[in-house]
Amino acid sequence: MRLRIAPKIVVRVSTVLTLSASLVYASVSGGRHGVNTGSAFAKQESGRNVDDRPLSPRLAALQDRLKAGDRHALDTFWKEITESGAPMIEPVVDSNRDVLVTILWRAAEETRSVFVFQLPGIDKPMARLLDTDLWYKTFRFQKGARFVYRLAANLPDPKEWVSLGRFGGALRSDPLNPLLFAERANELNPYEVTFFSAAELPSAEPQLWSIAQPKVPTGRVQRDKFTSKVLGNERPIWIYTPHSYAANKKPYGLLVLSDGGLYVNSARVATTLDNLIAAGLIPPLVAVMVDNPDRGRELSCSSEYADFLAQEIVPWARVNYHVTDRPEQTIIGGVSLGGLAAAFVGLKHSEVFGNVLSQSGSFWWKPDNEKDWEWLTRQFAAPVA
Repeated sequence: MRLRIAPKIVVRVSTVLTLSASLVYASVSGGRHGVNTGSAFAKQESGRNVDDRPLSPRLAALQDRLKAGDRHALDTFWKEITESGAPMIEPVVDSNRDVLVTILWRAAEETRSVFVFQLPGIDKPMARLLDTDLWYKTFRFQKGARFVYRLAANLPDPKEWVSLGRFGGALRSDPLNPLLFAERANELNPYEVTFFSAAELPSAEPQLWSIAQPKVPTGRVQRDKFTSKVLGNERPIWIYTPHSYAANKKPYGLLVLSDGGLYVNSARVATTLDNLIAAGLIPPLVAVMVDNPDRGRELSCSSEYADFLAQEIVPWARVNYHVTDRPEQTIIGGVSLGGLAAAFVGLKHSEVFGNVLSQSGSFWWKPDNEKDWEWLTRQFAAPVA
């Protein structure tokens, strides 16, 4: 089984279909994404050197002053953070590409532990600076990274973690960071929103593609309902058609995206496609954004969900819209757990989907009955019968 790739479409779309600050991460249940154990943009540092000295030069200097008896140093530090905001960003001595990013927590009550979610090493808690109210965790990021995160204090020992969904109510944005990302998936309910703390590092590229341009012709987005016989349920779907869409033209390429509500309401997918088409970077295409009422089950390498897309959604789109029947012009895409699902669907139904757009795919995933992580990666590596 072999995936056929149309490089121009896949590369261009994957470059710019970036959720404003949200596609570099994967959040736990309570948001709509699966758990991410790593990122191409970041790696977790221990937070401390072998000699128990903070990796952050600023925190190391603060620790030295506290050990020397300067108790005012901590008050001064917190005053500066209150004015400048967090996280702290500092250079890496041996790299022009990376920076150190330190996320902070100021304990207002008895604190046993603090965890950072949506970034690598979620099971490794923050470190405490001596006996102070300052907790911290340092990451090494590429300078161009853009990411989101949330915090949770006083969770059980990670060895006892069975399902991260149980912690959804404990997660909160960073009170020291004024920059927030609002994740919305339902345009019919403006109060259905999840907030994440966000960070944009100094070299992060501007996200111009998702900003409406006054001279760019706009396509149309229509919301509909789809009842699946394969899955036995009903869900919202959204259909994007480009400006000047017409049935008497050459058949349009087809893009199918899971987590449809997020792509429509948070990623501004319609605006992005409008801009790409107007710039001549991709040909006009039709996009079907599919919601996932049972997200965890459907997007975790589900054969039934793959069949639903290949045997119901795509045939429906071909009947109701002037779209291609050629796999090399048909794309399946998604973010995080949806990115994992996209790769699985492409592997299982390459006769339908010749292109896969996996944005920050949760390739760490494994079935419950498997011992080793990255199950899907092994399926791609397996010899073709």
